[in-house]
Amino acid sequence: MKSPRRTLPPAAAPAPVRAASAPGVGFGPVAHNAWQLTDAGVNLLRAPLAPKAVQLDAQPQCITLDIVRSVLVVVDMQNDFCHPKGWFGQKGIGVKPMRKPIPAIAALLPAWRAAGGTVLWLNWGVRADRLNLPPVVQFNGRRSAHAVGYAETSPEDRGRSLVPGEWGAQVVDELAVAPADITVFKHRLSGFWDNELDSILRLRGATTLLFAGVNTDRCVFSTLQDAGFLGYDCVLLQDACSTPSPAYVSRAIHFIVQKLHGFTASSADLITALAALATPSKPPTRRGRSSTTPR
Repeated sequence: MKSPRRTLPPAAAPAPVRAASAPGVGFGPVAHNAWQLTDAGVNLLRAPLAPKAVQLDAQPQCITLDIVRSVLVVVDMQNDFCHPKGWFGQKGIGVKPMRKPIPAIAALLPAWRAAGGTVLWLNWGVRADRLNLPPVVQFNGRRSAHAVGYAETSPEDRGRSLVPGEWGAQVVDELAVAPADITVFKHRLSGFWDNELDSILRLRGATTLLFAGVNTDRCVFSTLQDAGFLGYDCVLLQDACSTPSPAYVSRAIHFIVQKLHGFTASSADLITALAALATPSKPPTRRGRSSTTPR
């Protein structure tokens, strides 16, 4: 006789596994301007930026700027302008004036980065098909039916002139581009036209722009003017800029900047100011009785 089959009780359903709380995800161009998404929702609060003030001898007045909200804008220090075998050099244009700022900029870059400053390379960079270059820009880049224009190759072929990715559009070897630096390409004298420069600066919270590079009276000044019109504080670093134009042209630019658009200063003075910022001040030595002496 078979024993009756025992019916086993139904197995208990496994306890639901609770998912671990996912870490927050940030959405934004920089840490201090980002949303944070967590299981609890979206946090729209931005982290405040602690200022880092440095005092700089400038004209027409001494200024104090916040390194955290300042950007060093280096304009057009590229092979096609500054290298003897670049686009300008092969046109027969002497590149000595364009190379003049190299030592000053090379000395400033490490000091500025060490202080926590942002470096932005504002470079010419044209489309290979030149579809967004109007006739006046193309004409000014050539000036002769037999000359080499934008996005064309010079007799000693080093690639198409000022096309991003080509040798001529690269920053000269003497100036190191760090991984954290920003590069923005332009295709007008002013860096604020038809590109993303203004958006990048505003999303970073930048308020002060310091200008270096070439040429003082062309791309540097055009960009500085537009920066002032847009509400940025502008500082022209005189010894870190140059131009092949006569000296009186630079003097006029300096006068106009001081009169209407902001301030002029020197990179040497800025380096000195940054060095003082990096050196902690010693507490004053107390003279007389020690603090342990009974009073």
